[in-house]
Amino acid sequence: MPEVERGAPGAAREGGSHRHTDPEPAPPALLIEAESFADRGGWEIDQQAMDQMGSPFLLAHGLGVPVADATTTFAVPAAGRYRVWVRTRDWVAPWGASGAPGRFQVGINGRALATTFGTEGAEWHWQAGGTLELPAGTATLALHDLTGFDGRCDAIGLTTDPRFVPPNEGAAMAEFRRRALGFPAAPEDAGEFDFVVVGGGMAGCCAAVSAARLGCKVALIHDRPVLGGNNSSEVRVGLSGLIHQEPHPRLGDLVDEIGPVGHWNLWEATRDPDSPRSQRILEIIERHPEKKQHNAGPAANYEDEQKLRVVQEEENVKLFLGTHVVRVEKSGSRIAAVIGRSILTGRELRLRGQVFADCTGDGSVGFLSGADFRVGRECRSETGEPLAPEQADRLVMGTSVQWHSVVEDQPSPFPDCPWALPFSEETCQPLARGDWNWETGMNLDQVRDIERIRDHALRVTYGNWAFLKNHSSRKEEFARLRLAWVACIGGKRESRRLLGDVVLCQQDIQEQRPFPDACVTATWSIDLHYPHPKNSEQFPGLEFRSIARTVPIQPYPIPYRCLYSRNVDNLMMAGRDISVTHVALGTVRVQRTGGMMGEVLGMAASLCARHNTTPRGVFQTRLGELQEQMRRGVGRQELGSSGGGA
Repeated sequence: MPEVERGAPGAAREGGSHRHTDPEPAPPALLIEAESFADRGGWEIDQQAMDQMGSPFLLAHGLGVPVADATTTFAVPAAGRYRVWVRTRDWVAPWGASGAPGRFQVGINGRALATTFGTEGAEWHWQAGGTLELPAGTATLALHDLTGFDGRCDAIGLTTDPRFVPPNEGAAMAEFRRRALGFPAAPEDAGEFDFVVVGGGMAGCCAAVSAARLGCKVALIHDRPVLGGNNSSEVRVGLSGLIHQEPHPRLGDLVDEIGPVGHWNLWEATRDPDSPRSQRILEIIERHPEKKQHNAGPAANYEDEQKLRVVQEEENVKLFLGTHVVRVEKSGSRIAAVIGRSILTGRELRLRGQVFADCTGDGSVGFLSGADFRVGRECRSETGEPLAPEQADRLVMGTSVQWHSVVEDQPSPFPDCPWALPFSEETCQPLARGDWNWETGMNLDQVRDIERIRDHALRVTYGNWAFLKNHSSRKEEFARLRLAWVACIGGKRESRRLLGDVVLCQQDIQEQRPFPDACVTATWSIDLHYPHPKNSEQFPGLEFRSIARTVPIQPYPIPYRCLYSRNVDNLMMAGRDISVTHVALGTVRVQRTGGMMGEVLGMAASLCARHNTTPRGVFQTRLGELQEQMRRGVGRQELGSSGGGA
């Protein structure tokens, strides 16, 4: 693989005129985007693969129980005979599986079309749905799930032109959507900001609040309905890593405010049980013992509302939830603006800024802006790292799709899933909960292949559970267990790593090499995941279990120069996409560490705004000011001021 990769050519464009023009005449079709339905019923919005397949879509994620109908209305401009097209796919077809578990119907004006959708084609495509007569006026539309097993619908098109087939890919499909929905050619201007943060996980939330408290006008853009990223109720990964470490023990104050109390807070509190903070943590855990569960716990453990409340209380933060950045505009080597698209309406917004932060995990803003990045493992001859492989490759730590079950009073049935991954007494996993090591996609591209990676995890989970419930010699043990929750949003560990002025490596950490710009302290071990050997033996190429090989470290401060791009002048990053080798990622990637990175980004952004400089300029000429701000912190330091967080 090349030593360095450069972001998407042509994805970033030079800034210029953004005059709004009247929309062109619509194409000869009506288009109803599934994600824009007035009532989504039990269907979920899935935007994880929208860069690859062109749009968010609705997912019938019912764990084997059909979900409630999604419904909406649409205007029929003229009476006529309309041909129906539905953009969908058979999601198990890539593995040659039969059975089409994602079947659903489309109802128009209370009558179901004769066609059953989601039954053909491994790829996204427009499935023909027959023709029907429609009167002019308002019509009703419904998506009716038949299985509860992840049927998916992107959009419905209706046309009176029997020769018209909606375009299915790339620029032609994007232009068709824009014109059919009547959107202007240029995005709507959403304002100018001192600091634009993309990604609302722990790193992004902390970056936005940190900068806002230091006087910056901030935009926080996140492509899900709730904040938190991997620590949200949608993914349910607990916060790991220690905060409040030397040389800047106030770093972590915001992590404490925003993050929920849980497993690692308890572990930390038991080390110093007499402190007021520890006593408060212990009191919370005593009242809510379920918070001891680190991963795949009850939704309330992850306190989505706490993150939202802290962000919304900052007057200087403008929050754009459900907005996915699709393009970047540049002026020379600087980002001028990002273009965000609503995952609900499809409308686009243009947000201008002085400094930008990529807290997406995938390094999406960096990729779109042409930033240098790496994917996979460097070879030992390049980095000198003892843990690096002899040959560079594309292996990454994978995506966890976690799940859990609950005990019912009566036996809880679960259907057989002949389309799922098959299991036997030897290969089944007799588990009631899928934790971090329920991990897929280590040999795939975590950005390009994310829908396949997630779908493989679903096939595995359903197939294993069906075997345990219906065929295993231990099925009596599982009779009263009900599959209660399976994530439909994958929890990623690694994809692109954006390159900064320093690329942190294993030797820096283990040899405690000093850097003058030491900032956030990493405390997690060098924790690298690999496919489980037994799982690879049983399911070659279809692994879904991982092992963690860990090397303990002494707490080590990460250089600030790992937190900004080396070739995009006003781009910073926090979280798992910072400038490190694959090996070093093993220790810096956990979320409390990423949250502290966000705190530092907010501080640096405030210096950029105050002194009209760049992130690199902060290191070159304002490092003392940054260090002083890290010493002071930006959190609310009085106990209890965060309204319940410890």
